Amino acid sequence: MGTIAFLGIGLMGRPMAIRLAQAACTVRAWNRTYAKAEALRGAGPEPVADLAQAVQGAQVVISMLDAGPVVAEVIAAALPSLDPGTQWIDMSSTRQDEALAFHATLAARGCRFIDAPVSGGVGGAEAGTLAIMAGADPRDFDQMVNILAALGTPRRVGPVGSGQVAKLCNQLIVGATLNVVAEALLLAQAAGADPAAVREAIRGGFAGSRVLDVHGQRMLDRDFMPGGQVKTQLKDLHNVLAAAGAAGLTLPVAELVTRQYEAIEASLPAADHAAALLALERMNPGARLGSAPDQLP
Repeated sequence: MGTIAFLGIGLMGRPMAIRLAQAACTVRAWNRTYAKAEALRGAGPEPVADLAQAVQGAQVVISMLDAGPVVAEVIAAALPSLDPGTQWIDMSSTRQDEALAFHATLAARGCRFIDAPVSGGVGGAEAGTLAIMAGADPRDFDQMVNILAALGTPRRVGPVGSGQVAKLCNQLIVGATLNVVAEALLLAQAAGADPAAVREAIRGGFAGSRVLDVHGQRMLDRDFMPGGQVKTQLKDLHNVLAAAGAAGLTLPVAELVTRQYEAIEASLPAADHAAALLALERMNPGARLGSAPDQLP
């Protein structure tokens, strides 16, 4: 599989870089805060402090960074050190227009680009079960599919930029469902039913979902330690609304869900996005799901 430069050793990037190394890839790990890359020493990836050194001679560069502006900054800094033909795979969550701009910048250098954002959270990254939505030239995708398969299930969803569109669709559904699950469980308790029993009763019906399974239990446990984070969910929802505006659409549910996360952005930015429950409880003084203490970062 050649040498892979993995850029961004955060909550998601750390387990992803380790899985690639376990799949017999040669992985160089780089992070703007070098200590995070250095912490991988002995786990498979080789920590590299210098960005140019990390990408020089690498056949594949994978970026897993905070947001589009950071990706743009890192691409600009790495560009002089890239060999022509290098395949850059950006697995960050950005806007479609940003992905297209990254593609144009890299193509001018003779490099190739795939936007391949993911869904599945830290648990999916650790287990290698991420849903990977790739916008790519078909030939580029076919050449990279084995590398991506070490991280989860890759699907090509269209040309470059389409991966980010698919991720926005994913985040819209996840964000909206998190809020609806919170409302359902809080309603169950407030109306006198056992919310845990209600969750079990509806899991096998049409209301059943991965969000109900995983995050419904998180809400019952009041476990808001980060997997997906409020600030990340909100960034993605803002991108959803920007994409809708560009397409001439009004998305009223997306607007409502965005306001719910905005209500807790300042106080709980790093909490898991299941903290939608906390935003709902603040709207309903005196209402609280269960009696467990809150687990918060």
